[in-house]
Amino acid sequence: MNWFTRVRNSLGFGGDKRTTEKDLWIKCPSCAEMLFVREYEDNQQVCPRCDHHGRIGADERLRQLLDPGYEVLPQPQVTEDPLKFRDTKKYPDRLKDARAKNPHADAFTVGSGAIDGRAAVVGVQDFGFMGGSMGMAVGTAFCAGAERALTRKCAYIVVTAAGGARMQEGILSLMQMPKATVMTRRLREAELPYIVVLTDPTTGGVTASYAMLGDIHIAEPGALIGFAGQRVIQDTIREQLPEGFQRAEYLHKHGMVDRVVHRHQLRGELATLLDYLQPRAAA
Repeated sequence: MNWFTRVRNSLGFGGDKRTTEKDLWIKCPSCAEMLFVREYEDNQQVCPRCDHHGRIGADERLRQLLDPGYEVLPQPQVTEDPLKFRDTKKYPDRLKDARAKNPHADAFTVGSGAIDGRAAVVGVQDFGFMGGSMGMAVGTAFCAGAERALTRKCAYIVVTAAGGARMQEGILSLMQMPKATVMTRRLREAELPYIVVLTDPTTGGVTASYAMLGDIHIAEPGALIGFAGQRVIQDTIREQLPEGFQRAEYLHKHGMVDRVVHRHQLRGELATLLDYLQPRAAA
């Protein structure tokens, strides 16, 4: 061990260089600036340089929105691999890999609590779990969240992030669209607010169902929101699409989104909406 190595180790820099860099720094996918991880996380995973809103997991989202002491609903049990699907890998193996990288058993997690003292149930779709794809577990969890809101007679807020339906479950995944739609109708009949927060990305069957059925639609800045991909649309209509097409700001300008709200203001915005929309008995 030479003199330089001894000094470096004594100062706490003896670990692998690549590991240290990975732990301490993150590259912004928008402006490509290297950001200090702690600074990035303290800023709610919003780039302090370009204001790019990064993707965050379900637990972090629930912590940002709900008051301390909220309850996380158990993940519903559904039949796994009903079609015995296999592509380059068996579907159970893909689920196992996804669960090894995530704290929850599937892509939709529901928290029951309050936002600034106002009763609310919040469902969060996590893009980090198989692209937030909608399968039977996601549809069942969505409905369980709606049932909890009906029981508590409070608002149901859903934060969406998905690449669409889960192909490994075929038609069973598409059946979650009408299933979730029925629950949004039940919320409306009970005169309970159903608010959707659209985050990057929200696409496919999720957009075609519960993501666009809210009483109010809020989007995070720059979020990609649409059904089919931009390239597919261009090839179909054979026209160049306008700049910013399918982004939150474009959809807000054209009336598909009610508000574009920065992540730092989202909690306060939701609390204000609950003041206006929540039944007085649940306040």
